[in-house]
Amino acid sequence: MPFSANLGFLWNHLPLADAIVLAHQAGFAAVECHWPYEHKATDVKAALETTGLPMLGINTHPGQLDQGEFGLCALPDQVERARASIDQALNYAAEIGAKNVHVMAGNATGDAAKETFMSNLAYAAEQAKAHNITVLIEPLNHRDAPHYFLKTTDQAIEIIEALALPNLKLMFDCYHVQIMEGDICERLTSLLPHIGHIQFASVPARQEPDTGELNYAHIFDHIAQLGYNQPLGAEYKPSPQDHPDQLDLNWMTLLRRDRYLPA
Repeated sequence: MPFSANLGFLWNHLPLADAIVLAHQAGFAAVECHWPYEHKATDVKAALETTGLPMLGINTHPGQLDQGEFGLCALPDQVERARASIDQALNYAAEIGAKNVHVMAGNATGDAAKETFMSNLAYAAEQAKAHNITVLIEPLNHRDAPHYFLKTTDQAIEIIEALALPNLKLMFDCYHVQIMEGDICERLTSLLPHIGHIQFASVPARQEPDTGELNYAHIFDHIAQLGYNQPLGAEYKPSPQDHPDQLDLNWMTLLRRDRYLPA
């Protein structure tokens, strides 16, 4: 299976361009990140071109984290800021050649939040067409993000189907889905037509995927059998190491499909 390094967690103490180089050296097939905006797009683009790695996606700006914000796009009183964050993300993504933009809903609830989120997603999808970028939405679990608007795949699919936009897809994070819903393989099967990207981490610690309660050897095999062949996003928090540059990546060998399928 090809894997994508999520540089929001992996090598996140380094400038993004340097982290891209390390991801390439470690054998990742792609990279993705959270909020790259403090890094010059020209530096990031140069690192991507040098390594040949694609940038799978970035997130819209989360807003003021120290003020309890975690995304803006479902906040009824923040439409102007939300659309500015969408424009910022799409422009940055276009400059570095990123394929997807995750539009973050934020901490909100109720019908007004849903209407606002859907309106902002329609705006994002329309703007993204010019750049051939896919808009992603991601349910987050209630432990890590207790007030986040989007919590389940059912909620996300309701929005996606209601808007019926060809470049609006689901980001399926196995970590979040396992905590909220379980039944990972069945959900992957049923939701595959709506999935734009898949991420993974161990549950419950959100660390390397060869630990915890999920059998990722089985899950990755199932994903391959579904015909999905895009890089899977390693969005996990690495276990502490003596040197932060030297991550334990043994799981990449242990969980590659050709190592555990029967002959």
